[in-house]
Amino acid sequence: MAEAQNIPVGSTTAGQIAVAAESTVATRMSAPPSFDVADFPVPHGREEEWRFTPLDRLRGLHDGTAAATGGVKVDVQAPEGVSVETVGRDDARLRRAGAPVDRVAAQAYSAFEQASVVTVPKETVLTEPIRIAVHGEGGTAYGHQVIELGAFAEAVVVIDHTGDAVLAANVDYLLGDGAKLTVVSVQDWDDKAVHVAQHNALVGRDASLKSVVVTFGGDLVRLHPRVNYAGPGGEVEMFGLYFTDAGQHQEHRLFVDHNTPHCKSNVVYKGALQGDDAHAVWIGDVLIEAAAEGTDTYEMNRNLVLTDGARVDSVPNLEIETGEIVGAGHASATGRFDDEQLFYLMSRGIPQHDARRLVVRGFFAELVQQIGVADIEERLLARIEEELEASVA
Repeated sequence: MAEAQNIPVGSTTAGQIAVAAESTVATRMSAPPSFDVADFPVPHGREEEWRFTPLDRLRGLHDGTAAATGGVKVDVQAPEGVSVETVGRDDARLRRAGAPVDRVAAQAYSAFEQASVVTVPKETVLTEPIRIAVHGEGGTAYGHQVIELGAFAEAVVVIDHTGDAVLAANVDYLLGDGAKLTVVSVQDWDDKAVHVAQHNALVGRDASLKSVVVTFGGDLVRLHPRVNYAGPGGEVEMFGLYFTDAGQHQEHRLFVDHNTPHCKSNVVYKGALQGDDAHAVWIGDVLIEAAAEGTDTYEMNRNLVLTDGARVDSVPNLEIETGEIVGAGHASATGRFDDEQLFYLMSRGIPQHDARRLVVRGFFAELVQQIGVADIEERLLARIEEELEASVA
């Protein structure tokens, strides 16, 4: 698998600032962030943030024609001590993590009626995960969710998307100082579903966030995870796994804004594609602002193409405004099966069919292990197995 990458930067000086060769336009959206949908022009597909997205498959989410006609059922199961609220639009927590950066996110914010807020009190350490089931029941819906951890709280949250819907949503993660949050967002929609969402994380001083995004189902899924730091010492890990089938469009657009000194980020996304017109898009934007001295960041995207007819667009962007950093780099690789791996397995008596399956499972294994919730890991491994039944013959 051929790979192109920037060598990580270490202890650079102002005269040695490394800036990615890719255009950094994608870190700057075509309109300023806003909660008002009127502040965003209707996209036409020529904008940087929309050029890979098939707008005609958004079912009107982008141009204001998608009326809220359907329903999405949200069920929250939380351990004792966790607060679960349904709040109105005037709740101040709904605006803390960040404003929408494109028209669909702004439309979602302008159109939702009630939001779900899950709060883990300060210094509370949960031993069981919080489970949020989002089930589409047909039609179009708009949603907003907030997950807030008080100072030094620790929690695992699983957000599971199933069923059929056209859903636009904003999901906010608020981490207090010293808090630790692992959040797993699973997109296991029915075949015709459309899901567009902006994920906003505000990471407090010395807090840590692990985000695991898993995308299998849906006709079109477009997710936009974004990270900002509210104080020094924050650490973020962003992992992603996607399996794109024939005709599916799966798009993951990440933005990590290192706006605070002495913070870390590590991004690893992996995808497999199969079938005609399977299209995966990965955009990884990292901005190190002038004030963010001591930053340590790396991002990587790898894609495994299983059949002819699939397409991948992978665009890592790295912009550095200060030379006083620990390290920064990125890598992107797309290719077919590694012939050496296949030869090694087959030379030990493993049939080619099984060898190819083992290579794909091994490709995803490190990311599945990051989830840390046994039943979710087992379910996803079974889901990967189902996909392989259809592709690796």
